[in-house]
Amino acid sequence: MARERVSLSTAEARREAVVASAVTVFARGGYAGTPITAVAEHARISPAYVFKLFPSKVSLFVAALERCYERIVDALEGGAARAETPAPADVLHSMGASYAALIADRDLLMLQVHAQAATGAPEIAEAVRRGIARVTSFASSRSRASADEVQQFIAYGQLCHLLTTLDAFGVDEPWAATLTAGIRHHWPEGGEQT
Repeated sequence: MARERVSLSTAEARREAVVASAVTVFARGGYAGTPITAVAEHARISPAYVFKLFPSKVSLFVAALERCYERIVDALEGGAARAETPAPADVLHSMGASYAALIADRDLLMLQVHAQAATGAPEIAEAVRRGIARVTSFASSRSRASADEVQQFIAYGQLCHLLTTLDAFGVDEPWAATLTAGIRHHWPEGGEQT
């Protein structure tokens, strides 16, 4: 039986490598603090070739952000598929567990944080709006939850961002205990704290 293989052209493969590198490099340095040359170096591609693929730094950042939101929707779908029952609360709960595991990858988490900080650039603001709209619409349609339940789900996700960036799960103080109570968190090594 012949096995079909889908292979990317050299340009597509390089574009994928550049976007993957952009996620990592922008997550660590932010939009303003990251030159295209840093992304090119990480991807092991010349800066000129990066500019051939992406005509501007903002277009590269937007491509990285779009990749981030694709991964979020994929994680939510995986979580929904593993829900114990089709009840909206169970589906959202399972989606939340998958999202908590996903943002243990600090690159995806920090890219979202940096994107929110860079919404002064209209292209980035629009990309964030599109991404949040996509995640919200997906969570709503896939879970069949009420608008209030989906709002709470998204709000908890944003709280998880804050708590993870502050490493509040490792802080033994009353304010941290209040904010982390009942919130799932995955340590980067893969362990989960509930």
